[in-house]
Amino acid sequence: MMNYLAPNLNKADILFLMKFALSGALIAGSYGVLHDQITYSISPEYFTKLKFKQFAYANFGLGDQVFVGTIGFMATWWVGLLAGWFLARRFVDVSPYTLARKKIFSGFLIIFMCGLLFGVAAYVYGTLIPPDPQKWQHRVHYYGVVDGVSFIRVAYIHNCSYAGGFLGLIISLVFLGKARHSDIKNA
Repeated sequence: MMNYLAPNLNKADILFLMKFALSGALIAGSYGVLHDQITYSISPEYFTKLKFKQFAYANFGLGDQVFVGTIGFMATWWVGLLAGWFLARRFVDVSPYTLARKKIFSGFLIIFMCGLLFGVAAYVYGTLIPPDPQKWQHRVHYYGVVDGVSFIRVAYIHNCSYAGGFLGLIISLVFLGKARHSDIKNA
């Protein structure tokens, strides 16, 4: 496990890892911006009553939509950084780098699709089987939420999106596998 966190690699490989960790951070952060804009339209209270307080230090007074986007970026960039690092670490020793890049971007796509599918599934579930506000009564009351059903639905979406992204990372790391010699010849 330590070899994945702090590998003993040459300078070119470390730059390769850093490049994909930063790419992952930018991709995930951008996804977070769009994700939160959409979920803000479903339940503004999820943000105004909860997220705005959690991320108050990042409010630069540029309006709610910009603040929502900032929250989305800040809540997800680190997920992409870690995903990019682990994917790059998994494939950094693949020669040539072009094959490693293909596998890493395939991993990013799998993570994106899993996060998106889980988020959509949570929305559909929360729409077809409306959440029971009684089970969330403490939270709804604590935050002073008026539209508890939408608030809870967005909480489902956020939690399931993270779970989907994590599952996507696991799938990517396991099923993309190490390159075989035939992969390298065909790259």
